Amino acid sequence: MLVRRLILVFLALFSLVVAPTVAEGQQSEQESRRVSDPPTLRRSLRGVLGGVPMTAADSMHQEIVRRLDFDSYKQLLLGLTQFGDREQGTPRNEAANDWIEDQLRSWGYETERVHYMFARRVGDVAEPREEVFATKVGASRPDEMFIISAHMDGRGGGEAANDDGSGTALVMEIARVLASSDIVSDRSLRFALWNNEETGLNGARAYVEQRAGMQGIEDPPGSGRYPEPTWIGMIQHDMMMWDHGNPVTHNQALDADVDVEFQLNSEMAAESAQLGLALINANRLHATDYPAVLSNAMSNTDSTPFMDLVAAVSLRENRRLYETGNRANPHWHQTTDLFETFSDADFMLGFNAAQTTLGAVAKLAGIRISR
Repeated sequence: MLVRRLILVFLALFSLVVAPTVAEGQQSEQESRRVSDPPTLRRSLRGVLGGVPMTAADSMHQEIVRRLDFDSYKQLLLGLTQFGDREQGTPRNEAANDWIEDQLRSWGYETERVHYMFARRVGDVAEPREEVFATKVGASRPDEMFIISAHMDGRGGGEAANDDGSGTALVMEIARVLASSDIVSDRSLRFALWNNEETGLNGARAYVEQRAGMQGIEDPPGSGRYPEPTWIGMIQHDMMMWDHGNPVTHNQALDADVDVEFQLNSEMAAESAQLGLALINANRLHATDYPAVLSNAMSNTDSTPFMDLVAAVSLRENRRLYETGNRANPHWHQTTDLFETFSDADFMLGFNAAQTTLGAVAKLAGIRISR
């Protein structure tokens, strides 16, 4: 009997010690689940994002940024994945180009296409390729322009959801917001969806070759029309959603961020660094969940053909040379690059990049709401 009572006393004391620990573990698990609940991730970024005094112009830009819609971004990305990996030279690539153009036209844009020839190897017969762009004409400076871009082609046999559906959907979501009739931009904005990135940046190179010499020329003279406004800045978006650390973890890393890159070894490095800094500052003002960082080793992206001609930066999920190029993303060019592979925490990283770019361009291009 005495032994039984001692056992009961021991169990009671044990429950007092252990039960709070179990409850705390359950609470911690619930808190962990809440961290990844969309659209607010509740990461501990107080003092990192927000909390910066805003001018009246900043507040108007914030109002414009808030028109970005998380679900719309996801739906645009889902729409792109219906065409599989959109590999250049395939019917699914052509169908995706048509779909992108239809979306842009549905928002009221006049679209144009760049036509160029591509041969995979020297001696091969070159084949025709196309890529789509649309332009919001500047109200007071139609002769100057920011290019906001991503590449729509992919590879790997999956859906190219992240590479680069995530960047293409980002550019399209910004275009959707800025198509509103009450939004005016002093400078022109061009939304370009490059083709043939995966074969060596061929679509972006073709654009530069064909149109660099057309910059700032009024055609016809006296018309106020500028087929190719002078380039003021070029902002590329290439793989926007996956920052899971290296070694790779299942969930988005707690220190995940939007990586803004410029190339130090370029003719316009100083100007590109200033453009990058403008994006970092815009992220602090307008992003909701992820901070941004600046790096000077931009590589293997469609801003490269522009970097000696104009301030050019690339937004990414990871630094291309140090992280993505060192197996930080196991879905890169793989069949697993599918819409269903990514969580809302991943989608939110891409969405925060959209907030970052739109916030920066709103200030740099003089975007405002006409009341």
